[in-house]
Amino acid sequence: MIIKILFTAFIGFAGGLAVGAGFVAFLTVLGIIPRLTQLTKTMKMIHWYEWAVISGAIAGIAASLRDPIFGMHPFVLIPLGLAGGVYVGMLSAALTEVLNVLPILAKRIGMDGEIVMLLMAIVFGKIFGSIFQWVYFIHH
Repeated sequence: MIIKILFTAFIGFAGGLAVGAGFVAFLTVLGIIPRLTQLTKTMKMIHWYEWAVISGAIAGIAASLRDPIFGMHPFVLIPLGLAGGVYVGMLSAALTEVLNVLPILAKRIGMDGEIVMLLMAIVFGKIFGSIFQWVYFIHH
């Protein structure tokens, strides 16, 4: 019985190390955080960005292990949701900038001179998808 528990703990720990190492390698190799600070012109605050990523990862781990329920008023949750959305948006924008995804995508689908149109299609798709998800799955 104790061997089974130790083996399960070892596998869980090894899996966590693998995922954590992949996450750190992803952020380090692509230079996501430095590029994000360049885009926002906040290079002096790079340590805050790094601690935000570390704190978010730790909070995500704790939340996934515990399944917390926060009894907060919806007006408190609105700024938290906005902050989370801005963070994810800025991180994905930095990733897109680093990898030059849009010019490559535009070239592949034959829209070389229409990057603005492609960008607007992505933006409106995200907006309408979010509205659909909210109306259909949340209020249905």
